[in-house]
Amino acid sequence: MTENNNTELFTARAAAYAKGRPSYAKALIDHLYREEGFSERSVIADIGSGTGIFSNLLLERGSIVYGVEPNADMREAAVKAFAGCSRFVQYDGTAAHTGLSDHSVDFVTVAQAFHWFDPAEFKAECRRILRPGGKIFLIWNIRDEEDPVNRKWFAILRKYCPKFRGPNGGFRPEDGRIDAFFEGRYEYQAFDNPLVYDSEEKFVNRCLSGSYALREDDDAYTVFVEALKEFFAEFAADGVLRAENATTMYKGSVL
Repeated sequence: MTENNNTELFTARAAAYAKGRPSYAKALIDHLYREEGFSERSVIADIGSGTGIFSNLLLERGSIVYGVEPNADMREAAVKAFAGCSRFVQYDGTAAHTGLSDHSVDFVTVAQAFHWFDPAEFKAECRRILRPGGKIFLIWNIRDEEDPVNRKWFAILRKYCPKFRGPNGGFRPEDGRIDAFFEGRYEYQAFDNPLVYDSEEKFVNRCLSGSYALREDDDAYTVFVEALKEFFAEFAADGVLRAENATTMYKGSVL
């Protein structure tokens, strides 16, 4: 499936995405700004920026962020979220054609999106837009597949969602696409980031935000949502559902 086709998988999911998708580990952001050279002077291209969940963490530290997102619904949500913030600039672009100027950014970040890209085209685009010495950071929230909560959660998704290939489009921490993209030269770190859902609504929205999730006009949609609510009731303690998860980071250069 091409990147252009992947773009439409998230149409009409922006509201659920913004309400239900988790953020990323604070320890990761601290690491970027303490150890990796990120600062309030940094210009960062956040590719596949979606509704702006990761972009927001960079903006909070004072950086300039170019959010590159091909899906119109996602872009509209980000524009509304960052209205009045001059340090966020929205681009209608893809990983292969960002619309950014040559050598215009210090860093490239990709949160929860690289598995949708054509790696060769994205590599060429990174070489074009990065300044000398620029680095690329590929980031995911990866749920612990040994966690009983996650195992049951995935079982529900497999039962009701024919397009479910596993979380993150089937991406796994040892995915060969990472090694190929960085040509074996990258650093990996993981930061604990348990997923915490303090309401049934938030959890259901998280599930409905997936590219594979059933839509309201699908025959099994109502049954699917009821199964998610039953799951939340079964595993939530005092109204809070916790699932084990880590924010993972792959850092490298393609220059």
